[in-house]
Amino acid sequence: MTIYTRSVPLLIFLLFIVFTGCQETDGIEREADAPALSGKSVAFLITEGFHDGETMYPMAYLINHGANVTVIGVEPGTYTAYNSDLTARVERSVREVSPADFDALVIPGGHSPGNLREHEEVISFVRDFVDAGKPTAAICHGPQVLVTAGVIADRTLTGFEAVQDEITGAGAHFEDAEVIVDGNLITSRIPDDLPAFSKEIARALGN
Repeated sequence: MTIYTRSVPLLIFLLFIVFTGCQETDGIEREADAPALSGKSVAFLITEGFHDGETMYPMAYLINHGANVTVIGVEPGTYTAYNSDLTARVERSVREVSPADFDALVIPGGHSPGNLREHEEVISFVRDFVDAGKPTAAICHGPQVLVTAGVIADRTLTGFEAVQDEITGAGAHFEDAEVIVDGNLITSRIPDDLPAFSKEIARALGN
């Protein structure tokens, strides 16, 4: 997993995320409700226009708990966030991996989901991942990929308010909540929901 930044303020922001993630982890461990994730493998699915915080916060949180993270996408390469100078390197194409390689999948928001849903190989991968019963987490515009994959009928989800009609139009129930867990689907709305979102991913991985 490779993250780059060309901005000193952004670098400070990322360090803040990592260190607050560590502090969050310590507190959860004392409450004995956060599992150790050593040996667990998590895929983050992104492309151009990903949201920096919605990618970095859960990534740092899961790494702090011991998970291994791999960034996957349409093609390997370096991609830029839509809301900052942050860039991230996609390490492997979805064509090179399978759901069997990972224990969970995370789909951050931003403009990235709208770009990802245009690629059938991405949609096939996500559909197979959900159908395998593995934890699949999407935040903000991330549920757009789930909509296109056709895997949310009769499920309950949340997401950014702009995608509510897409979610309900795909046959799902929409709730305005910081995090919704429906079976193996975990969804959240906005960056403010990231702590709850990240905790539920960790909890699902630990079960």
